[in-house]
Amino acid sequence: MGLLATLTGWRLLRSVLRLVGLVVAVVLVYFVVTGVQVFLTGRRYEPRAAGAIVVMGAAQYNGVPSPDLRSRLDEAELLWQEHYATDIMVTGYKEPGDQFTEAEASARYLVDRGIPGRDILEAGGDDSWQNLSEAAPVLLAHGDRVVLIATDPFHEDRSLAIASSVGLEASPTPTRTSPITGWSTVPYYAKETVGVGLGRIIGFDHLSWLHSSLG
Repeated sequence: MGLLATLTGWRLLRSVLRLVGLVVAVVLVYFVVTGVQVFLTGRRYEPRAAGAIVVMGAAQYNGVPSPDLRSRLDEAELLWQEHYATDIMVTGYKEPGDQFTEAEASARYLVDRGIPGRDILEAGGDDSWQNLSEAAPVLLAHGDRVVLIATDPFHEDRSLAIASSVGLEASPTPTRTSPITGWSTVPYYAKETVGVGLGRIIGFDHLSWLHSSLG
């Protein structure tokens, strides 16, 4: 009986290990495929007639957009000048102690570049989900359901997925002048792969809540 119990125990252990290995393999394949999709989406540039261009928020310094945010704004300005859309939606809140929100800094930058204030819409948000979930009601109230998303290439896939989940029809227009290039993009693509992968499973709203809770 002792030998039989031992053999049964080993068989059970091997079955459990095989199951764990299978689960790990499935998870790895899932995130590899997701990573490829994130990368390929970042290479798509598909401007079309739209109601608005949405600029995803990024850091600002005392009202001056960071180089990364500026590259997104420059892309939005170019699309606006080429008459792909009449409105530009800028997004983002501010860090504690900041005088300006990311949206305010973005709006100031665009006005200084000659874009009329009446063509600029603002929304808040501390992360991508909040940016778009707060922007969506404003955009939809303006009749701007079809939008172009101006952000970094590595951030485009998640932004499109979130935009779709809040009722917008979005096309990718990633900035082509991002200061984040080459090997420095690797950790950003890795982060976005995890974010997109988890967001598809638990929902991007829950991912935002989880991030805020842990943050």
